[in-house]
Amino acid sequence: MKILAFGASSSKTSINRALATYAASLVSDATVELLDLNDFELPIFSEDKEKEIGQPKLAQNFIAKMKSADAIIVSFAEHNGTYTVAFKNILDWASRVSREVYQQKPVVFLATSPGPGGAASVLNMATTSAQFFGATVKGSMSIPSFYENFDMSSLQLSNQKIKYELELVVSELIKSLGGKNV
Repeated sequence: MKILAFGASSSKTSINRALATYAASLVSDATVELLDLNDFELPIFSEDKEKEIGQPKLAQNFIAKMKSADAIIVSFAEHNGTYTVAFKNILDWASRVSREVYQQKPVVFLATSPGPGGAASVLNMATTSAQFFGATVKGSMSIPSFYENFDMSSLQLSNQKIKYELELVVSELIKSLGGKNV
C-alpha cells in the first residue's frame, strides 16, 4: 500500500507537513511518499499563461504522483481563510491536466494552525470541493493550537484525545483500502 502525504504549504517549516507526515506514519505496512510543494513550483496560473506554455511537466508530474498512490493524506495550511497560494496554484495547473486531481483515491484531509481555529475554514473549503476534484474523502479533522497539541521534538501528537480522534480518522482510510485499523 502506498500513501502519498503532503502539507499544502510551501513553508520549509510547515506544521501541516509535520501533521501529514505524522498521520501517514499511523498507517502500518504502508510505503509513504512525502511530497514537497516546492518541487512543483510553477508560474501563477492563468489562461493566457496556459496558452503560452501548455501543460507544464511539473503539473503532469503532480498528477502522476496522485495516480501512483493508493491513498492520499493532505494537511491544509490556511492563509487568510483559504488555500495557500502554493497549493491553489498547483491545484489550478493540475486540474488542467486532469480535472480529477485526486484520481478517485481515498483521501484524508487535515488542517492545523497555531491558533484555536485550527485552519477549519480551509478544511471546510477543501472537503466541500473535493467531489469536483476526484477525491473520495474518508475523513477530515482540524487540529487547533498546533504547538500546544503536537510535540515537534518527537513529531507526534502530545494531546491524547486529539491523537485518538486522528487515529479514528486514519483508520477509516485504512478500512477503505481493506487494511486493519491503526
